[in-house]
Amino acid sequence: MFLDERIVTLFKRNAHHTLTYWSVFFSFGLCIAFLGPTILDLQCQTNSTLSQITWVFFAQQFCLLIGSSIAGVFEKTLFRALSALFVSALTISIIFAIIPVCNNVLMLAIAMAVSGFAMGIIDTIANIQLVTIYQRDSAVFLQALHFFIGFGALVSPLIADPFLSETGCGNHTGNATETTDHLRNMLKNSPIAGHDITQLPHPEGGEESNVHYAFWIMALINLPVPLAVLFLMYREQLIPFCPSGTPRLLDKDELAMENQQGAEGTDVEQKEHEAGGHGDIFSCCRNDNLSGMPVSFFMIHILGGGVLFMTDGIVGAYAGFVYTYGVSPPLSLPNKTAGYLASIFWAAITVGRLLSIPLAYRFQPVRLLMFSLAGAIVTCLMLLIFYDNRPFLFAGTGLCGLFLSCIFPCMLAYTEDILDYQGCATSVLVTSAGMGEMVMQVVVGSIIQKGSYSFPLCGVVIACIGFILFIALLLFSRMHQNYLTGTSKKSTMVEEPATEQNGSAKTEQKEEPESS
Repeated sequence: MFLDERIVTLFKRNAHHTLTYWSVFFSFGLCIAFLGPTILDLQCQTNSTLSQITWVFFAQQFCLLIGSSIAGVFEKTLFRALSALFVSALTISIIFAIIPVCNNVLMLAIAMAVSGFAMGIIDTIANIQLVTIYQRDSAVFLQALHFFIGFGALVSPLIADPFLSETGCGNHTGNATETTDHLRNMLKNSPIAGHDITQLPHPEGGEESNVHYAFWIMALINLPVPLAVLFLMYREQLIPFCPSGTPRLLDKDELAMENQQGAEGTDVEQKEHEAGGHGDIFSCCRNDNLSGMPVSFFMIHILGGGVLFMTDGIVGAYAGFVYTYGVSPPLSLPNKTAGYLASIFWAAITVGRLLSIPLAYRFQPVRLLMFSLAGAIVTCLMLLIFYDNRPFLFAGTGLCGLFLSCIFPCMLAYTEDILDYQGCATSVLVTSAGMGEMVMQVVVGSIIQKGSYSFPLCGVVIACIGFILFIALLLFSRMHQNYLTGTSKKSTMVEEPATEQNGSAKTEQKEEPESS
């Protein structure tokens, strides 16, 4: 069979939960990708400069980091986890609906900060829930989970693209002296660093922006997601004022697996209790049992988080600024054409994660990580070499998305496997990835104003640093495995003498009646 029968049975047992967690990641993807292609229209809507609108990215990613860091507190019970997912998914729909009425950059930043906080909660809870459910089989399901991020991020730019203004938008004011066309011409004919580009309204008779329709459509598309979470709560009898029907009966296979995993589940819960479990990152830092851990234990968390800091930073920066890079010289793409770059990037991530589902079943995560990181470096280097080639920009964008697509879920499965699902790797990695997207978007957004050539250069540098951190992670993972092997041998040697003493005592007890 294409998949192991055991994997299929596991999925059938947890299908409702798994599909619900996948759906909330669709909301995550919708919210993370729309800023890139709509940034110039939102800049016009808020009458802000390019450098000012860049801080909207920072507001979203900073609150995503906070949400990811504290989301573990909702993992204490299933009711808390599902309630947090319901509120977060509903919040994203509300934010989509109110973005068109944000007429200044401060209001827009606050709205994006709220959405970022909701995204952080979704990111941590959905990842932890799947890791908790599937344990060592989680790699396949994590790949599918992150496929839905790519799917939502693909849908978002496609919805926005028909409503993007070609020549500007029409927020008219009395002192308007510049036009959107002037901004487009400056982007095409001069370095960005030479101008403090302010998006001011264009004169009467110019093109009106219809981007608000795109946000309202995305709000409606996202509405079934919180309803799906609510239905799962109903099925699990977690809504106090709305009792559900009788729970479904397990079939023979499921009942057998339930009995088989009963004792295993108790052991896992005991291990998680001893090691702190998959709590929030602050409770992980307060764990008293960390004092006895080797240096390799901490370095695996730090280096794994560092790799995702770099790679997810590339994803966030590329998705956010590839449109701006495309319309800038020397490429000077038409606005509508450049709008497809973000769609191609997220489409490649979606396809890559879809292909990674069977690959994660066939290959170890470490091999996929090595191949993906090397491919990302080569692609970014080619984008740097052919920085003025329009066709290769589209091809390189697709390749970059393909190679970056499976790094996060593979890293999550790899580190959790090394640490035997006892540590706080999920919380640390999710938080590090969110921090990377936040920091790299601000850094790249500032550097890109020095000249468009710096955009692919940033990608090469960041990817190389990520690869170096991954090599260091491999070394410390080997050290940690040696530590675990030595610890197990010592415990075995201690137990054997005790067993021999007990055996000799039993022999003496048996011989005493014979002598008497």
